[in-house]
Order: sequence, then C-alpha cells, then structure tokens
Amino acid sequence: MLRVCINKSHRETAQRVTYLCTKVICSNHSTLCNKAVRRLPYDEHGRPVQFQQCAPADFLSPQQFGRYGWYAPPSRKYGMLVVRILRGALKLRYIVLGGAIGGGVSLSKKYEEWKDGLPDMKWLDDVLPQGDKWGTFSKKLMEISSVMKDVVQIDPKLKELGEEKVAEWKMWFDNRLDDAIEAADYQGNNASITESKDDIKSKASVSALGLSNDDSKKKYENLQTQVETLQTEIMNVQIKYQKELEKMEKENRELRQQYLILKTNKKTTAKKIKKSLIDMYSEVLDELSGYDTSYSMADHLPRVVVVGDQSSGKTSVLESIAKARIFPRGSGEMMTRAPVKVTLAEGPYHVAQFRDSDREYDLNKESDLAELRREVELRMRASVRGGKTVSNEVISMTVKGPGLQRMVLVDLPGIISTMTVDMAADTKDSIHQMTKHYMSNPNAIILCIQDGSVDAERSNVTDLVMQCDPLGRRTIFVLTKVDLAEELADPDRIRKILSGKLFPMKALGYYAVVTGRGRKDDSIEAIRQYEEDFFKNSKLFHRRGVIMPHQVTSRNLSLAVSDRFWKMVRETIEQQADAFKATRFNLETEWKNNFPRLRESGRDELFDKAKGEILDEVVTLSQISAKKWEEALTEKLWDKLSNYVFENIYLPAAQSDSFNTMVDIKLRQWAEQALPAKSVEAGWEALQNEFINLMEKAKKSPDHDDIFDSLKGAVVDEAIRRHSWEDKAIDMLRVIQLNTLEDRFVHDKTEWDQAVKFLDTSVRAKLAHTEETLNEMLGPGQFTRLTHWKSLTEDQSKRRYVKTELDKVLKNDDKHLPTLSYDELTTVRKNLQRDGIEVDTDYIRQTWFPVYRRHFLKQALHRANDCRKAYYLYSQQGAECEISCSDVVLFWRIQQVIKVTSNALRQQVINREARRLDKEIKEVLDEFSDDEEKKAQLLTGKRVTLAEELIKVRHIQEKLEEFINSLNQEK
Repeated sequence: MLRVCINKSHRETAQRVTYLCTKVICSNHSTLCNKAVRRLPYDEHGRPVQFQQCAPADFLSPQQFGRYGWYAPPSRKYGMLVVRILRGALKLRYIVLGGAIGGGVSLSKKYEEWKDGLPDMKWLDDVLPQGDKWGTFSKKLMEISSVMKDVVQIDPKLKELGEEKVAEWKMWFDNRLDDAIEAADYQGNNASITESKDDIKSKASVSALGLSNDDSKKKYENLQTQVETLQTEIMNVQIKYQKELEKMEKENRELRQQYLILKTNKKTTAKKIKKSLIDMYSEVLDELSGYDTSYSMADHLPRVVVVGDQSSGKTSVLESIAKARIFPRGSGEMMTRAPVKVTLAEGPYHVAQFRDSDREYDLNKESDLAELRREVELRMRASVRGGKTVSNEVISMTVKGPGLQRMVLVDLPGIISTMTVDMAADTKDSIHQMTKHYMSNPNAIILCIQDGSVDAERSNVTDLVMQCDPLGRRTIFVLTKVDLAEELADPDRIRKILSGKLFPMKALGYYAVVTGRGRKDDSIEAIRQYEEDFFKNSKLFHRRGVIMPHQVTSRNLSLAVSDRFWKMVRETIEQQADAFKATRFNLETEWKNNFPRLRESGRDELFDKAKGEILDEVVTLSQISAKKWEEALTEKLWDKLSNYVFENIYLPAAQSDSFNTMVDIKLRQWAEQALPAKSVEAGWEALQNEFINLMEKAKKSPDHDDIFDSLKGAVVDEAIRRHSWEDKAIDMLRVIQLNTLEDRFVHDKTEWDQAVKFLDTSVRAKLAHTEETLNEMLGPGQFTRLTHWKSLTEDQSKRRYVKTELDKVLKNDDKHLPTLSYDELTTVRKNLQRDGIEVDTDYIRQTWFPVYRRHFLKQALHRANDCRKAYYLYSQQGAECEISCSDVVLFWRIQQVIKVTSNALRQQVINREARRLDKEIKEVLDEFSDDEEKKAQLLTGKRVTLAEELIKVRHIQEKLEEFINSLNQEK
C-alpha cells in the first residue's frame, strides 16, 4: 500500500485544503467519502492505495498526484454541474414520495377513526357461522330442502283438516326453506353441493321407508342431528332479537306516555291519581311480602282473598273481574299451586305485567295470552320445591285495562277433601293452613266461591270461612255455575242460598255469576254475553223470584268488591301507618344503643363494600415483585418435589453400581411424566397461598371489618375451586425441563457452591425428619425420661434392642447395602433371643429402614463437606474425579430445573393466571350478588339483621305515608 496525502488549491490561492480519507478500500471501484475523489487510485504496480492521515510535510502537489489519476481537470467542472442538477431532481423525487406516504398514513388514521365510530357488531360473529361454516350451512339446508320437498309425506291425519290447509302449510314451509337456502348461498358465496339431489332423495326415501340399510340409517341420523343443530342456532338468534324487541317495546311505552302528557298539556287530574293509588298500594303489599313473616302487622293491610273448593270456579271469577283469561287451565287437576296476587288498575290499554319483569303482555292478543298463561304455570311449578305440591311463595302481577275496578286480589289453591297419589302427604293441611293464614287477617275481604252445580252439603270452604269470620262482616259469598245449577237443582234452593238462608255462615252480600259454558277457548266477551243472556231469561227472575238484579253478573260483583275494598282501606290504613311508625322508632332506638357510630347498612350495601375490598386485594396481587414470586415458587416446588427426589431418584441410584446412569434414567422418566404436572400444582398452590396471605394481611389493618370475613372466604374458596391452570403450560414445562436436565456439567465455582449448599440443606432437613421418626419409634432418651417422668413402652424397649444390633452391622460394614441379607437377619434374631427378646424378620426390617436411612444421610453430609473445595478437581477430571461428587452434580441438575421452572411459572402467574383468577372472582361476586339466600347466609350477625329490618320498616312506612297523602288528595 502507498501512503498518499493530497493537497489541492482552490481558486489559485495560497489556501491549502486537505482531503483525507481513512477508509481501507477494496479493488471494486467503490465511491469514497471525499467529494474530490471519485474513483479508486492504483499505484504503478496496479495495487490499491490506502489513505491514512499524515503530516503536512508529506502533502503532494496536484501535478504530482495527477499521475495517479486523482486530479480533476477544469474540463470536468461541467460534468460536476450536471451531477448536481441530477442530485437536486432526485431530492425532489424523494420529497414527493415522502408526501405521498404521509398522506397515506393520514388517510389510514381517518379510516380507523371512522371504523371505530361504527356500532359494535361482533356479537353477530358468535351467532352466525363464518367462512367454511357458511358452505356447510348452505349444503345442509339444500339437502334438507330436496329431501323435505319431494320425500317427506304429510301425516294422513292432517287430511281431516282439509286439502286446502295442507297445501297452505306446504307452501309456507317451502317458501321459508327457499328463503333460508338463498340467504345461506349469499353468505357462503354460493357453496356447492357435493351430492346430487337424486342421491339424497334415494337415501332419504330409504330412511323414510323403514331404514333397512345401515348406511342410510346413519345418513338419516346425521341429517337429523344437523337439523337439530341448525334449529338451536336459529333459536339463539331469535332469543337475541327478542331481547332487543323487548327493549324497544319498553322505550316505545315511555315515548307513548310522554306523548300523551304533551298532548293533553294538563295538570294531573283526580282520575290519574286513582290509577296510581292502586299501584302505590300494591307496592306496599309487595314490600310487606318480603318483610319478616313473624311480624303480624305484615298481614293486617286489606286485600281480597279468593277462596273456594278445588274446581269451584274461583279462578274463572277472578278472570271475569280482570276481563282476561290469564291463568292456566286443567281438566280437573290442581292448577293453582301458589298464591297469585293480582293488582287490578284502570288504564288505556289492556295489559298484564309481572312485578319482577319489564315485559308487558297485550291481553287483546291471543298469542300474548298464551305466553302469559305459560309463564304463570312455569312460575308456579318453579316455586314448588322439595317434593311439595303447593308453595307459599307469592306470584305478583298487575293487570291494567279500561273499566277495571281498582283492587288487590289474592287467588289461593283450592281446598281439597281427598289427596291423590301424586300429591305430597301434607298437601291438604298445607292448603288449609295457607287459607286460614290469609283469611285470619282482620282487614282481609273474603271472597267465598261456592260451586252451584254440586250439592251444598259437600262444600268445605263454607265451614272454613265461618271459623275465620263468624259474623260475616268481611265475607262476600259468590255462587258460580248458576246455569248448571238451574238445570240440576231446585230454583227455590238457589234462592235460599243467595238469600243467606241455607248455609249457617253469614256474609255482607250474596252474588250469582256464570263463568262460562265449559269451553276453554271462549273469550271473556263471549262468556259475559252468555252470562247476561242467561240472567235475562232465567227462572230466577220470574215473578215469584226474590233475587235482586244487583246480585247477579260478574260486573256487579266486581263493583261491590271494589267498593268494599276501598272502604276497608280508608278505615284501616291510618292505623297501620301508626303501627309502623312505632316499630321504626323502636328499631332506631335499638340501633343507636348498640351501634352508635355506625350507619345502617343493609346486606346489599355491605356486599358492595366487601366486593370492592376483594377486588383491591386482587390488584395488590399483581404488584408482588418478580423476586418474591420466584422465592415463593421455588420453596413450594421443592416442598412438592423433595420426597420424590430422595425416595425415587437419589436413594435408588445410590444403591446401584452405576450412579450416574441410573440418575439419567430416573430424571428423564420423571421429567416426561410426573414433574410437569407437579410443577403446575406447585405454581397454583403458590398463587393461592400468596392471595390468601394478602387477605390475612388485610385483616390486620386498623380499618378491617370482620363482618366481611365469611363472605370473602366463601368468594375466594369458590374462585379457587373453579380455577384451573392452562393445559398447555404442562407441555411447555416438559420441554423446558427436559432440555435443562440434559446439561450434566457444572459450569463455574459459584454454581458448584450453590449446589453443595442445596445438597447440604436438603440432606439435613431429611435427616431431621428421619431422627423424628426414630425418636417416635425408640421413645424418649434417658435425660428426657428423668426430667419429664416418662417411661418406655414394651415396643419401644424392643426397638432399642433391635437398633443396637443393627448399629453393629453398620459399624462392621460402613458401605452396607440398603437391605439386610438372610444371614444378617438370622444373626440379629439369635442375638436378640440370647437377651430374651423374640421378634420376627419383618419387625427387624421395619427398624432397619430408618436406621439405615440415618446412616446413609450422614454419609451424604460427609461427601457434601468433602466436595465443597473440590470444584477444581471436578473441572479438570470431570466424572473421573478422585473425590466422588456425583451427589453434588445430581442436586445441581435438580436445582437448575427448579430455577427454570420457577421462572416459567412466575411468568405464567403474572401474565395469565392472576388475570384469570381476577376474572373468576368477579364472576363469583356477580353470582353471589344475585343470590339473596347466599348473601343472607354469609352476611350475618345482629348488626346486619337489625339494619335490614330497620331499612325495610322505614321503606314501608314511607310508602304508606305517600299512599295516605295521595288517598287524602283523592278525597
């Protein structure tokens, strides 16, 4: 290489500008970094020149440097100008390109913002099939279409309905099926059908004709399964749309109410107050139904109690008053299994609604009526638990409509005289007790229903009513099925019943009604028209009749019951409100005396507070440091694995001639089978322990409230019971552990010292455990016996003699095998017999096991101590080291496995398991928040029960005062 320095003059001045380049250049004509140098220089021998920094004295003139081809003559200045122009053009290209890229990025951001503003339609991905599923969906629908159109035969029984009905049904089914196929083809990009129509028809035909062929049977069964799956998916879609529809209906009702208010633009009239009065009163009764039933005042507010024998027509009377067939019907079987509280109110639309639901049923639509009856039946059956036939749980509903009389009625199960085999043993007594409970309310109006088509002497209800209301001051008697009674009985007998001269019971009034012609499909309008026609033409109104017109028809009955109901309400409501005021004052006084510095918090408020504290502890769990996690995981891992390491790896390998080979085999088997699962178990227990420790630590804080302890413990236990570690973690750990165990050489002195310490600590812990076992077997020592006045049992004395003989065996052979030979057993037995001790060989082996274990562990401690400073020999000689340190290498390998496992588990806990546990705790809390029985079970104590009672009484008393104010305004 030549050492060249350049000195070039600019504008023929004395200024000397130095161009230096310190790069080493290859011989490929590369461009140098200096502007004045454009091509690679060579010397006389064709070798590349290396530029290095040099002193000014070594500079060459331009003429001297020119022979190397490096000097740029003036003729090349024009070329350099062209180059500069091209460079500017290139810069312009980059500016334009950068602007285009920036504009694209800005447009992309605008598109993302627009996309985020769209409504979330991800729920459709869970409902509608995607991708290949649309192809399968389309294929199956077309298979069903071809089969159902041409193969499926209509049941001959349908011909009785007429050919026109059958054709209409087939046309409807074909249209719906074609629509579904077209939609599936559109979504699935016209997925093709793999089988021809003729094949499908033939297979379906064979199946329909008896399924003689096994293959066709399987095909048909698969087709049925696919149809059921499609039906389930369609049903899920319908449920989602139904929920949206209910939400829209609710919004529509609110908008309709606002429209009516704006349209009238008037103040609230007295009529509107009347509409709301019954709703307010019904709310008070609903609150009382959830109040403590032992408090008798809860049953002293007026209501109309409908009682009667089973199948006497009491439910039909209630439906006639409500002007809708709202209850399920049966053929002689018990249908009313629980009390049904029906609140009647006047309103512009004839609708029904359950207390705990937002849905309104349009009673002018037969479909809504059918759904309402089905819902009532389902609620009744759901209320019956534990093998019971009837239930005390109240089903509360409201019926509003034009012309309805405002009142609250309670329909009770019918009184029975004989029980059937499918009823519970206490059904009859339960119904009697329930009926007496409602009628014993001194302010309840008893609507006594008597079947006019049966003999009066067979009545059970009249005697029961007479016991509860002997003077008849709050009883209204109703004779049903008068149309049948007039045909079967003497009209004079009916007149006696309605005039109060046949039964010994007394009543405020007597009424006769007709509840239908025995047809289930008759509407209320048809029944009322039939009732009016009957009484117009009835013999009861002949010239000799004594029945007054106001004693007949359901309309007159409802007017009389409503008038009596409101009269009873006005007479008693003030008294009931005063009673609740006194109860509230007593409860508030008791609270101030017991808990003067605490606010009255009910179960719901306490649960919300406990929920916040639990979730705070979960957040604290994520703040535990990585070092603390690894320490906890390492400790738990060794606690889980130590027994297996000693019993199944270390001790068996020590008994074999080839320690290292046996260790390799045992470790590999362990890593492939039990180790990953045990590691996951240890990680889960470590997570559980850390969370429980945080909960226990929170209990020691000064702000801790022990009223939440039971709830927190139940939530944590339930979440832990549900939690399971991810399955893929076991496979991941198996790979890591197998790779770690392949390393059989200790790399440095630090790791060697750590392994020796680990071996020493582990062996000492195992030795201490073995010593405890021997102490239990041999009994206390002489010093302990003298100081604590203890003595040896007979078995402990024998064990001591056996141990003495076994110690002699180990003393003679310091490297004895773990088992005793037959000769050694015989020798020990004979020596003991000379001392007068008789033992069998099993007894000797049982004593030998801990004795040898202690001997082996002590030797292991000696080897560990010898290996402390043997790392240099081990690193030089490896397995051929003069000092046997295979024990240290084994425990080093185990220590490395524990390290990598704890690190992997720590990452899994922080990144996945802690979050999954947080999610499961939230799910448990949400479930508990909806379970009132669970909250009552977990949040207990006088503080909770007293606060709950005070809150309820205060709430009921406030509602009563609000109702009384509105009632006074109406007056």
